[in-house]
Amino acid sequence: MGCPTHNVTGTFEVLTPEAALQAARAALENCRASGYQVTVAVVDRFGGIQVVLRDQLAAPRTVDTAVGKARTAAGFRTNTTEMVSITEEKPQAGIRNLPGVTVIGGGMLIEAAGSLVGGIGVSGAPGPHLDDACAQAGIDDLQDLLEL
Repeated sequence: MGCPTHNVTGTFEVLTPEAALQAARAALENCRASGYQVTVAVVDRFGGIQVVLRDQLAAPRTVDTAVGKARTAAGFRTNTTEMVSITEEKPQAGIRNLPGVTVIGGGMLIEAAGSLVGGIGVSGAPGPHLDDACAQAGIDDLQDLLEL
């Protein structure tokens, strides 16, 4: 005579602060090795900031841009480079005008065993494709940890 049992809570994977810092450091070092002064931001799956590293000569504006890229990737569950073409035409073009959305390359998803655990954003390299390369280096540095 009772109601069927329904789950009212769920579980999910989270990125540890240590892993976020490791990814950010690896991305920063990758950019430095190429001569780029950048900011790297890592957010959790919900867009909450876990780590922000700004290199000594990276422009102050790169902080907000890196955070925006990381949040946009995590929030839309799409790398920001892919979002550029997706949002070029209506009706998706309006996405670009939403508060906090940064649609330019350099924001990438961080996934573990197929589940979103966060996002990484890089800003300051001389081109979005180079920001992407540094972000990917950060993700690659976590590969052993991400294969849960």
